[in-house]
Amino acid sequence: MIEMPDWSLLLITVFLPLFPLSMVFNALFAKVRQPHVRSLLLLGWPLIGLWIYQALQLQAPEWVQVWALGTAVFYAFRLVAMREVGIWLGYIATSVWSCLWLPLMTGNTEVLYYALWFNVPLAILALLVGGLEKRFGAAYTGLYGALAQSMPRFSGVFVVTVLAAVATPVFPAFLGMLKILVASHPLAALSLVVVWAVWSWAGMRLIQGMIVGDPADVDIEDMPMLLTWLFALLMLSLTFAGFTLTGGM
Repeated sequence: MIEMPDWSLLLITVFLPLFPLSMVFNALFAKVRQPHVRSLLLLGWPLIGLWIYQALQLQAPEWVQVWALGTAVFYAFRLVAMREVGIWLGYIATSVWSCLWLPLMTGNTEVLYYALWFNVPLAILALLVGGLEKRFGAAYTGLYGALAQSMPRFSGVFVVTVLAAVATPVFPAFLGMLKILVASHPLAALSLVVVWAVWSWAGMRLIQGMIVGDPADVDIEDMPMLLTWLFALLMLSLTFAGFTLTGGM
């Protein structure tokens, strides 16, 4: 392993975003409006950083962990007050990817799995948000009211995907986050607990703002049944793969 030069550190902190270079990804993500392009960004953006780090066999200084945890905490708290769901996605992705620095710097060979377990639900959420924008013209919490009544199939998929994205138990991101937590030193572990708790808080606020409330007085097309089953199959496959590949605690 070689000591990481400054230019490599700056490049990797763009793709595994650390503040303030995290603004590059979030600005790009906010400008992109096509759901499929957003999904590809959420799937592939951090993988570039992981590949550069591992391909060059670099070693980041220890203080990068502090930088990464600070970024994760900062963006986690920004989630709580965010009503625009597209920006919410960018913020939680930034917070999640910051946490990947901890297993990456210790040479954990499962870090790619951790990235995928988080990225796949986020990519699915980007497609769901695109569906909301197509139907309503925007995706804000509190804008529609009681989607559970007007779009029950969509709401079910949305709730499950949000729970997977914030690393709720059963979903593979939970196993990845738990392994990162167990392998971290006590102060880092405490910071990760705070981040994880705020993710859950923000996820519940997002679900509450989208699913409950008074139903809108409009006729809204729900998600087709076939697409609902496809999403359900994808989440079941993701969960099974998570237990298979990262289940050995």
